[in-house]
Amino acid sequence: MAVSGKPGSVKGGCSFGRAVNFSRKHHKGGLRVRNVATRLPETQVSPETQVSPEKGGGNERKLAAWTSIRQERWEGELAVQGEIPLWLNGTYLRNGPGLWHIGDYNFRHLFDGYATLVRLHFQDGRLIAGHRQIQSEAYKAAIKNKKLCYREFSEVPKADNFLSYVGELASLFSGASLTDNANTGVVRLGDGRVVCLTETIKGSIIIDPDTLETMGKFEYSDTLGGLIHSAHPIVTESEFWTLLPDLVKPGYIVVRMEPGSNERKVIGRVNCRGGPAPGWVHSFPVTEHYVVVPEMSLRYCAQNLLRAEPTPLYKFEWHPLSKAFMHVMCKASGKIVASVEVPLYVTFHFINAYEEKDEDGRVTGIVADCCEHNADTTILDKLRLHNLRSFSGEDVLPDARVGRFTIPLDGSPYGKLEAALNPDEHGRGMDMCSINPAYLGKTYRYAYACGAQRPCNFPNTLTKLDLVEKKAKNWFDEGSVPSEPLFVARPGATEEDDGVVISMVSDKNGEGYALLLDGRTFEEIARGKFPYGLPYGLHGCWVPKK
Repeated sequence: MAVSGKPGSVKGGCSFGRAVNFSRKHHKGGLRVRNVATRLPETQVSPETQVSPEKGGGNERKLAAWTSIRQERWEGELAVQGEIPLWLNGTYLRNGPGLWHIGDYNFRHLFDGYATLVRLHFQDGRLIAGHRQIQSEAYKAAIKNKKLCYREFSEVPKADNFLSYVGELASLFSGASLTDNANTGVVRLGDGRVVCLTETIKGSIIIDPDTLETMGKFEYSDTLGGLIHSAHPIVTESEFWTLLPDLVKPGYIVVRMEPGSNERKVIGRVNCRGGPAPGWVHSFPVTEHYVVVPEMSLRYCAQNLLRAEPTPLYKFEWHPLSKAFMHVMCKASGKIVASVEVPLYVTFHFINAYEEKDEDGRVTGIVADCCEHNADTTILDKLRLHNLRSFSGEDVLPDARVGRFTIPLDGSPYGKLEAALNPDEHGRGMDMCSINPAYLGKTYRYAYACGAQRPCNFPNTLTKLDLVEKKAKNWFDEGSVPSEPLFVARPGATEEDDGVVISMVSDKNGEGYALLLDGRTFEEIARGKFPYGLPYGLHGCWVPKK
């Protein structure tokens, strides 16, 4: 395990970026084992919760990150090495695909798996962990019928005959055959409800953050309809923003929802400037006064939705000639204040955005940062499970960077896109980001993300980005895969990076652990070992103690 200011050479053959010396810290010597109130429980696999193993195996199965969850649910206290800060009281929830097979049938893509929700509950220096499958209709039907019953990211139910195929297509147009497998993110609404999400609107599911029990569907009370939305709404204590792509008349409907309400209200609409369909909007950023609507050249494709077998870009098509744009809408009026052409880009995740002002306090432009894949769409196909499970030591992860958009508000037709810092600082890998939530939509300095220690086939480090000094600190545990780092601020903190960073790690021995890093130094301060390795998760949220 190593922490450095810049990626470099590490004993064991891994190297990337410019060579620097890593300071190695072996956790057994550097962290004190804290006694727990109860022994780590034996993992009991009961018949009703046991999950049948995947077919295949050998060397492909060693890393638990890409292996289906062992059982439907588990809970227990973890032995902690190091010291958990006593101020850290609350629950970290992480959602993601965790079951990639039904019976003898193995799914193809990371995004296909049925949702596994993981819970880390911190209280008075102790750590209680657990996981549970989200009881979506798609998951329950698959378990009951022992086959795929709904359309997932790359998977389509196999039709028994031509008539059933025609019926399935009709169900697709109505949305009935689309999955409600809420395997992407989890958010805490301003009224305290916790909702798991995916890109289908029907895949919005309320869960109990204490028990991980599925409580039911989150049903919108408005009449806006639609089948899909952004998988990453902007959620604060006072507001909820999301985008509804319009596949018929290409564009995006910008909607807002009040805390305690299930009614989305239309703020405005953005018509696409390119075609033939809206660009994919997995996420988007906001500032204090504006919503930034990205229009990527990676666009939704109705034809690919209808196909029984996936294309290399799945539900999307790459249309570089349609160009790429960034639109800016006023939150208060719904008016579009800027619409600029920008260089081609590919991003899943925006990091943050903020307003630039002149000496008189007038807003002159918007800066929006994202995890940008150098306009390379091959990242989608690199996430096939076969590719993730069969790493042979070659450096196959496509390069990525912190892409910084500069959007002028003076009527100029063009915006800029450039790297916010040298990508070698984080190993030319960049995704799965978080910031101090107090700085959402405001000028900020620090971001936390997954970077790369090359050679690799997937982001395998945690990185703290200093966007002012243009430097990065990197945490690396050889052979392991960490999930999204989530920053939790210390109560009463006045510095942006005063807090802890939480992640979950799948290690090279098929095991795994929860990890705490100091938000300032990026040094490890504690870890708790799981009884067995967990699948890779996508996105999480913090639920403070009641």
